[in-house]
Amino acid sequence: MITAGLKFTQSGGLALLDDHRLVFNIEMQKLDNNARYSNFDDLQLVPKLLAEYGYSVNDVDHWVVDGWDGARNGHVKVQTAFGAVDLTVAPYRETPAVPDPGRPAYRGELDIDGTVRPYTSFVHVASHLSVAYSTSPFAARGEASMVMVWDGGCFPRLYCVDAQGRIEPGGEVFPLIGHTYSMASQHWGPYKRHDKSRNVDDLAVAGKLMAYIALGKPDEAVKAAFAERFHEHFEAPTERVRKYREAIIGCGSNGERSHSYVHAFLSDVAADVERLGVSDDDVLATVHEFLEELLLERVTAKIRAWKGDEPWNLCFAGGCALNIKWNSALRGHPMIRAMWVPPFPDDSGSAIGTACAQLGVTGGLRPIDWHVRLGPRLVPTAQLPEGWSASPCSPEELGRLLHTTGEPVVVLNGRAELGPRALGGRSILAAPVDAAMKDRLNNIKRREPYRPVAPICLEEHAPEIFDPGTPDPYMLFEHDVRPEWVQRIPAVLHLDGTARLQTVSPAQDPDLTTILREYHRLSGIPVLCNTSANFNGSGFFPDAGTALAWDKVDMVWDEGTLYRRAAR
Repeated sequence: MITAGLKFTQSGGLALLDDHRLVFNIEMQKLDNNARYSNFDDLQLVPKLLAEYGYSVNDVDHWVVDGWDGARNGHVKVQTAFGAVDLTVAPYRETPAVPDPGRPAYRGELDIDGTVRPYTSFVHVASHLSVAYSTSPFAARGEASMVMVWDGGCFPRLYCVDAQGRIEPGGEVFPLIGHTYSMASQHWGPYKRHDKSRNVDDLAVAGKLMAYIALGKPDEAVKAAFAERFHEHFEAPTERVRKYREAIIGCGSNGERSHSYVHAFLSDVAADVERLGVSDDDVLATVHEFLEELLLERVTAKIRAWKGDEPWNLCFAGGCALNIKWNSALRGHPMIRAMWVPPFPDDSGSAIGTACAQLGVTGGLRPIDWHVRLGPRLVPTAQLPEGWSASPCSPEELGRLLHTTGEPVVVLNGRAELGPRALGGRSILAAPVDAAMKDRLNNIKRREPYRPVAPICLEEHAPEIFDPGTPDPYMLFEHDVRPEWVQRIPAVLHLDGTARLQTVSPAQDPDLTTILREYHRLSGIPVLCNTSANFNGSGFFPDAGTALAWDKVDMVWDEGTLYRRAAR
């Protein structure tokens, strides 16, 4: 059975499952240097992408479309050979009218390659729920797990998936949309603005804010103000809260006016904070800690009340699961036995997830066979620009060059990573031994100076350098740099002494392991800097030609070929 999952809206893409094997997930943002979070809204691309991997439109048994904002239905606009079409899809989340997220919530038809084909659509939250469980080690071992979904437009919601893959919805954890975190930056700090958002209009700011909060310290008086106003606006037994709960159910910020209520809450806190005289940096650090503590307290209390005191496995998905500090705090809680966050917890994994939901209709959610490097293949480089040379270069030789030159290298190797993190397939690698390298990489990428650069480390050496240093192949948890290593790898040290670690083993990426091992042999340091190879605001480079024309680095390594610019 061949299942095609379609995500038409933000971070959209096409995923193909051949039985339980993921063949590819092609995100629009990974093609042609498209903008980050691009929609996949042109059905004419579908037959071309299928053909590239040896499939045709007629091979597909099930077409499955992700749901979108709305309480009754979602609506998306797609391009066909005959022009734009408004498509009805499932709503954002389960409701009394659609009580089971594991069942199709809408059925319709769409024109693909000149033929009308039936499709099913699951609620948007089901795409996160399904991909989190189906890619987890818990599914692979036949274990039950809690699954929490906290996306930008919904409240955090908890589900229990039993060992047979059957879904039991547990409802909301608390009534606050995930965009609250980024919306706080409109009230305090460098992204403060007068024109407050009416719906999501800056998806990049949450990641910037997670870095920026290291400049501040949480303040207990500010946290108390947040707690008081949170209760007043969202949970108190008052007419105001009743109206909020009646109007806002967490069905997507384009489907309801949730932003106005959150901004009213934040504005009241801002008035309280102004009287306290606390700096913006400290307020934003407090926002982070307040939400983290609320999340831990409420989700663990809900699990206890629902299922008892025994620890549970937990999968976490939705855009909020990209917050490595929250992930680490959850993983460390005694109620969490083990934790899984997929490398594509945001909408970049929704095409895969909606296909997984279809597989689960008969017999429950099940594990799929997948790998993180199943994105687009590299596009061949047609012409070498003037001033560049090309020569063979093995991974060992590249490791030596990183040590001897001290220069950053764009590394393009194999198929692209799934999800938002560059993991060595579309990366810029550099030596971590000089603090100035972080500034240089941020300048190259046109990023703010407080933004961290991630360390990539041989898995077997990670515990001696990082705390906890446990395997973290997808950069989804926080690690402290051990004191004796702070001066040795300053380029990957964040302002608060932490790092967003990626560990590497031969099974995960043999070429990257070889590069690191050779660099380690020569330098004594099994760590390199790693940041994504892309234009600011765009997805990963699709080819070496883009990197050569970029004019930001002098070396580009493309699957065993080193392109080097002549001295200028």
